[in-house]
Amino acid sequence: MSSNPGPRLNIDNINSHVRAAKYAVRGELAVRSEEYRAALLNGVADLPFKQVISANIGNPQQLDQKPITFFRQVLSILENPTLLNKPDVLVDHLGYKPDVLERAKRLLGHVGSVGAYSASNGVPAIRQSVAEFLERRDGFPANQADIYLSAGASSGVNTLLHVICADEKSGILIPIPQYPLYSASLALLNAAPVPYLLDEAKNWGTDLATIKEAHDKAKAEGIDVRAIVIINPGNPTGASLPEEDIRAVIDFAAQERLVVLADEVYQTNVFVGEFISFKRMLRQMQRDKPGAYDHVELASLHSVSKGMVGECGHRGGYFELVGFNPAVQAEIYKFVSIMLCAPVIGQCLVELMVNPPQPGEASHDLYRREYDAIFDGLRERAAALHKAFEQMEGVECGAPQGSMYLFPTITLPPGAAEAAAAEGRSPDEFYCMRLLEATGVCVVPGSGFGQKEGTLHFRTTFLAPGTEWVGSIVKFHQEFMDKYR
Repeated sequence: MSSNPGPRLNIDNINSHVRAAKYAVRGELAVRSEEYRAALLNGVADLPFKQVISANIGNPQQLDQKPITFFRQVLSILENPTLLNKPDVLVDHLGYKPDVLERAKRLLGHVGSVGAYSASNGVPAIRQSVAEFLERRDGFPANQADIYLSAGASSGVNTLLHVICADEKSGILIPIPQYPLYSASLALLNAAPVPYLLDEAKNWGTDLATIKEAHDKAKAEGIDVRAIVIINPGNPTGASLPEEDIRAVIDFAAQERLVVLADEVYQTNVFVGEFISFKRMLRQMQRDKPGAYDHVELASLHSVSKGMVGECGHRGGYFELVGFNPAVQAEIYKFVSIMLCAPVIGQCLVELMVNPPQPGEASHDLYRREYDAIFDGLRERAAALHKAFEQMEGVECGAPQGSMYLFPTITLPPGAAEAAAAEGRSPDEFYCMRLLEATGVCVVPGSGFGQKEGTLHFRTTFLAPGTEWVGSIVKFHQEFMDKYR
């Protein structure tokens, strides 16, 4: 018998790479906010606010974004196909349109049952729908064999990084600030993040000189830099990249033989300009300069979690591969096979996202009204939040461009830095914690995403309805500045 009756696992003997990983959007602030939410629900806390606003994570339906009716009606039949035995009840009494029933029948014909496994890379007919969507979006052909349905874009990122990263010397260029999925995943893989700074003065655009400097420095240190991550529209910055930035990244990737990982989950959340996919730009460059870019490898990702769909909990997404070696692609298929398949109900939701009701179909008018109302609401709340930031002392924030976030710079008094140090916190983390305690609004400090040395930021979503919570931030900020100036 062991002389030590304690648990076999302790914090010192578990996987050190798990301990090293950090994921701020669901870190201490998020945990504290959920404690406050539970206390308010149970009526056991005397808090200075009546609700918790989870502005720390892009979780639209938690913040009252309503599901698209067509999507949910189709899904309800997929989950309970016996509803099709009562079409008169569905249509005459529950408001289902005939095209809802037809779509559900078609999908059931392809999947059989959403309770069954699909092919590891996804239902072939759904992958074909994605391919047709990509061709409409970009104006260039897509092959369903190059499309992999995934449990949200995060699962796709995990798959791709596992295959790309061979050892601790494998380097991935990641933007700073970045969505911490990338740095956390690289920590778990014991691979090397190669950070490159985005240019805040250029609306958080990419700066080729900065990327090249980061790349060359890492190579000089013995890192095998293999890929570059681009998030467009940006998270946490909300930036929407112009054509010249996208061209420059592809050109650099071609020169340095880098895989391009294009995280494009916010492609419908664009308020300024238009969304330009990396696939479209790569194909244009290949057409305009034959042979020069044929060797570029691109993986682009999309998801049902964001945009006007907002179905985070259904875990649906896809990634498309362009220019990958067939033998490598076979290994990617093997990797997704180990996980069996993405949730089939999520796969069906991907099909609905890429192939929504069309003009002339019975559900189209309602779909269009709901879609436009969500988009307009997001844009209006983004503008209201930006206007509030413009009034706040020491806060600077570019105009909203896209995605679901603003990432303002905050300049705090020396007294705040001293108080933060006394708690063992960074000044931006200290600010965000005091904001949560005073208002119930949970945001994420810029340090959770990475930020240029000597600067402070926080990221907030603009998903929550109403304006009262925005006013509470303005009031808190003034009181905070007065206290610590």
